Amino acid sequence: MNENKNNPTPEGSENIIDQLQDKGETPSVPEELNLLPLRDAVIFPVLVAPIAVAREQFVKLIDDSVVGGNRVIGIVTQRDPSTESPTLQDIYPTGTAVAIRMMGKGADATRLIVQGLQRFQILQVIQTEPYVRARVRLIDEASAVTPEDAVEIEALKRQLGTLFNKAVELSDMPDELRGIADIDETHVMTDLMAAHLGRLSTADKMTVLETLPLKERMNTLLGFLTRETQVLELGSELQSQVAGEMGKAQREYFLREQMKAIQKELGEGDDKGQEIEELRAKIAEAGMPEDARKEADRELDRLQRMSPGAPEYTVSRTYIDWMVSLPWNTSSEDNLDIIEVKRVLDEDHFGLEKVKDRILEYLSVRKFKTEGTARQPILCLVGPPGVGKTSLGRSIARALGKKFYRLSLGGVRDEAEVRGHRRTYIGALPGQIIQGLKRAETNNPLFVLDEIDKVSADFRGDPSSALLEVLDPEQNSTFRDNYLDVPFDLSKVLFMTTANQLDTIQGPLRDRMEIIEIAGYTEEEKTAIAKRHLVPKQIGEHGLPADKVTFTEDGLRTLVRGYTREAGVRSLEREVAAICRKITRAFAENRADSMVVDAAKVQEYLGAPRFEYEEVQERTGEPGVATGLVWTPIGGDIVFIEAQKMDGGKNLQLTGQLGNVMQESARTALSYVRAHASDYGIDPKFWNDTEIHVHVPAGAIPKDGPSAGVTMTAAMTSLLSGRPLKPALAMTGEVTLTGKVLPVGGRRRCLPPSARASRR
Repeated sequence: MNENKNNPTPEGSENIIDQLQDKGETPSVPEELNLLPLRDAVIFPVLVAPIAVAREQFVKLIDDSVVGGNRVIGIVTQRDPSTESPTLQDIYPTGTAVAIRMMGKGADATRLIVQGLQRFQILQVIQTEPYVRARVRLIDEASAVTPEDAVEIEALKRQLGTLFNKAVELSDMPDELRGIADIDETHVMTDLMAAHLGRLSTADKMTVLETLPLKERMNTLLGFLTRETQVLELGSELQSQVAGEMGKAQREYFLREQMKAIQKELGEGDDKGQEIEELRAKIAEAGMPEDARKEADRELDRLQRMSPGAPEYTVSRTYIDWMVSLPWNTSSEDNLDIIEVKRVLDEDHFGLEKVKDRILEYLSVRKFKTEGTARQPILCLVGPPGVGKTSLGRSIARALGKKFYRLSLGGVRDEAEVRGHRRTYIGALPGQIIQGLKRAETNNPLFVLDEIDKVSADFRGDPSSALLEVLDPEQNSTFRDNYLDVPFDLSKVLFMTTANQLDTIQGPLRDRMEIIEIAGYTEEEKTAIAKRHLVPKQIGEHGLPADKVTFTEDGLRTLVRGYTREAGVRSLEREVAAICRKITRAFAENRADSMVVDAAKVQEYLGAPRFEYEEVQERTGEPGVATGLVWTPIGGDIVFIEAQKMDGGKNLQLTGQLGNVMQESARTALSYVRAHASDYGIDPKFWNDTEIHVHVPAGAIPKDGPSAGVTMTAAMTSLLSGRPLKPALAMTGEVTLTGKVLPVGGRRRCLPPSARASRR
């Protein structure tokens, strides 16, 4: 239990002293005293006060003192109230000798009434166990006041009396305490005033007790008393200002204002004040531009005046947290070593030379342009799924030493996802652009906007239009998020976007980006990618020993040619994973301890090839059948166009669910063949008694496009001349009435594995 000193009871304290002096009962103070430490109380000379003693060693101290016949002990104060067994270093060196006037034993503590007698200072410790006993020097309080100080001490005495009476009047102290100001002995008056100022801390009271010169002691107490009086006056002022009709809210406001005023006068801060100062320091360290700094300071001043219970308090606090956490002035250092960057890009991705060259060109410009800001390219990688657009962005970030952040725009309909919500909404937050920069923790990361072609619009706005400012190098240096409402410089961010097709991207947005098409991989590239990346990755993911599993070149080519038909390598990776799973099972069942995956093993594990290319040889072995190349979103493919003639006359029949453009291509092809029939050994009058039927198999699939013209022309010419086409020949392109084949795009994507293999 703690030792506690109840509120001192001054009534009759002066009479007690008088009676003891009249009867000669004032005990003498010996030079050696048993020291009783108090946790949070200070005893002054003359003061009569109750004390409760609970600690075992100090109960023994009281018993030994009373049994020894000398009821005078030394009261000292602990520096740290939590110390259970204080030593000399844990107590103040100045204390008060007291006489034990009454003592009572209780179940939980020994209770005393003591009377302060005289100050002392500890000279030497002569005993430490079970309690401290020390030799002390007594302080003489009745020394004569010098004539030079008499006038000043009298003035101090009057001032103290006036201020003390005022404090009694303004506080809840009993009116009887006014009599303290009339005590003749100046040192007694000073000590009693210090003892009865309840708001004085233990440290302040010890300051008064330890100040031995009377004039200095009075000056010290005058400072404490002046401060206390000013606080009480301010409290009274605030009370009169808010007097009147006070509801619950008014009462809370008054109490908070009163508390703030008191703490301000005392120089003490509360948790909110400390929080405000911490936020102010963070704002100063954030490196914000001038506009942002002004807005943050304005919001902080508003927060300081706001009650923590107000609904707007959290909104303002969250806003400031966002402002100080953004990387206004934090940049990562870019790696401008061209050779090293090229090595990293080649290590991560096979092929894709156009994108790599563009990045190296950008770095070359950065290396030579040392003054001003280098314009950041806005690259848009367009290609079918699985060709490595997003992973290429991650690889570029690693090569350049930039932080990487990816934002998927697929299905985004709300403009606020880009620009953020205004702070008028509950739960408002910045847009994904600002959130991404916060997570990246730098203002120059590589920011990938994935699936930009799948952004849509509705009543909540058009995110594509919001991206116009983000992806414009001329404007994004002053990008303004709705939540922050201050400009943020995005010109240092290296933006990259990905898309599967360009048609759905808004025209003005497409115009702001540098389009780089990634058409897909050839069979050779897929084989190399599988060998260098996919196979080692899947072997590691399945826990297989790398030296026990080998994929041969022939096995990989069989896997690419017979089991996948795509522009990217996702399906290829899934097939490699399927083979690795079967190898893992074989190892687990002890059916093998090493494995060489060749073409035969691929067929054993995956079954018969899903794509057979002998069909080209079989289908084109007779006149009237031509092989065409077509473009699909996931890569190229081939189709067969069949032509057949029948007896009839002047009729062209088209089947296979052909679109309008493809039907026109068939009619154009027929007109060209009729016009140049003699050039190809065809009877010029064949149209008079012949009906031609053109069919494109897989009739359930709609087909359209102008590039089937040359294939249809070849099929009709082959049919009518009786000469079959070369089996390994596939073609694409729009044909004109004069027989010209117009240029075609996407040739790399139109080239399926079968055509690539045949081309070799």
